Amino acid sequence: MYLTIKETAEYLEVAEAQVRQLIYQKQIRALHDGEKYLINDDQFNTHFEQVDNYKKLVQEILEEPIPESVDVKDED
Repeated sequence: MYLTIKETAEYLEVAEAQVRQLIYQKQIRALHDGEKYLINDDQFNTHFEQVDNYKKLVQEILEEPIPESVDVKDED
């Protein structure tokens, strides 16, 4: 499915100017039909998968218990 710059900005939750800048830098692939840019939303699937994987990894790290130090001695 093809999106306009405005729709892409909403989809990525960024400003329209940033989407334009990424298109000009060729970091986002887009077609120019003479009037407007059309952006295929399939190119963002990998990005969102990587973000989800990163969030899961961070959550696993945060949930991992802190091991007790072997150097701790009970001094009553």
